[in-house]
Amino acid sequence: MGADMVRVRFAPSPTGLPHIGNLRTALFNWLFARHHGGVFVLRIEDTDVARKVEGAEEAILSSLRWMGLDWDEGPYFQSGRLPLYQKTARALVESGHAYHCFCSTERLDEMRREQMRRKMPPGYDRLCRNLTPAQREELLALGITPVIRFRIPLEGQVRFNDLVKGQVTFNHSTLDDFVLLKADGFPTYHLANIVDDHDMRISHVLRADEWLASTPRHLLLYQALGYEPPQFVHLPMILSDDRSKLSKRHGAVSVTEFQVQGFLPQAMVNFMALLGWSLDDHTEILTQEELVRHFSVERLARTGAIFNREKLEWMNGVYLRKLTLEDFIGMAQSYLERDLPPSVPRPLNRGYLLQMAPFIQERARTLGEVSGLADFFFLVDVNYEVGLLLKGIEKDAHKQGRDVAEATPMAVEALDKAMEALEQAAVFEPEPLEQAFRVLGEELGLSPGGFFGLLRVALTGRTASPPLFNTISILSRERSLTRLAVARGKLEPTRL
Repeated sequence: MGADMVRVRFAPSPTGLPHIGNLRTALFNWLFARHHGGVFVLRIEDTDVARKVEGAEEAILSSLRWMGLDWDEGPYFQSGRLPLYQKTARALVESGHAYHCFCSTERLDEMRREQMRRKMPPGYDRLCRNLTPAQREELLALGITPVIRFRIPLEGQVRFNDLVKGQVTFNHSTLDDFVLLKADGFPTYHLANIVDDHDMRISHVLRADEWLASTPRHLLLYQALGYEPPQFVHLPMILSDDRSKLSKRHGAVSVTEFQVQGFLPQAMVNFMALLGWSLDDHTEILTQEELVRHFSVERLARTGAIFNREKLEWMNGVYLRKLTLEDFIGMAQSYLERDLPPSVPRPLNRGYLLQMAPFIQERARTLGEVSGLADFFFLVDVNYEVGLLLKGIEKDAHKQGRDVAEATPMAVEALDKAMEALEQAAVFEPEPLEQAFRVLGEELGLSPGGFFGLLRVALTGRTASPPLFNTISILSRERSLTRLAVARGKLEPTRL
């Protein structure tokens, strides 16, 4: 395939914020163009004025930039090309491939209701298809502005080869005479799409599977206009884990929202590339350069691709751990300053961040999780249920054949001894602290799980955290002693 032959386009409509499905289509077009040394065209299909959403256009452009999907031509805007569509529609009327339709909205609504009542397939009943010139003139004289409809041949079939699905056939009898140009002079998707793809010399159309049913209409239009059609590639649908169509409750949020939640663009590109395409049956981590090198239509799936948010989070965690510590801190700091409570002073101390960041980086799946994983490093007080302090100690009491009620005095004694050990520690570093506390735990007759679990909850407010003695070292002697004292007070409120 020659490089000069490959011209593809991404043609979003600014009727909403770009979501996973939109950007997956953009990505596959971009990868196909880059793999073949071709051209990636960006076209904004903004002729549906009533449904246009403020800010959607800029969101589309910024999402493409964020993902590194640079375009070679455009953006072209359909709203600036109306005369071309109107001229084409008039030419189709003159050649007999289209006709004026004067049916009112009310009549069409009633027609559809009747079709539904009779359980008939919906479609225009072709009332205006064979109007005489005199009848048309009469209706025009009444001031009725018509739409222009395409004249579908009543017999025959449309056959085409889809590069994913193979040979596809549609009977003309299943197609209705669809609208090309609306009464307000704006084209429908079908007309503008074909005119633009021809005018922009698009060689391959990679688009969502939902457009497969429109392809026979488009091919008939190409034929009527004398245009050479492109090759079609209908991409597999993106499904939820229950194999239903992906919706917002399954995670079909805008790509902007994934940015806000702290996903990296490299991870999003990698993850989206595997929604309907694969290199083989085991490779999951691929750089953008590797995706460009290996991408091919032959490896596209014919069935729907499952959107698995857990896999996306896992993959994003892999990419977070690939970052240098400096880069991780640079990204994480803005999320921490956004999400930590107002009581935490800003700006955050960079030296302090350098100490705690390695332990957060190895656990975080998204940058949006960083605050929840690290907040105890910054808060004055941590909150937790008293019962969490005693969980491991109660198990130790049970193993020793003691009454569970004895767990509280055992925990109080352990906290007293821990505070003494922290006060007396000559070297406040993780390894010597751990050695000293292991010996202390044995003296107290507590297992490491019970003793260290008690300290972890007292110091962090949670049962899972970065390594305990690294945490103590980072928190400092003073803050660690304060939190242990608070925990002791929770167990013996009368001592507060």
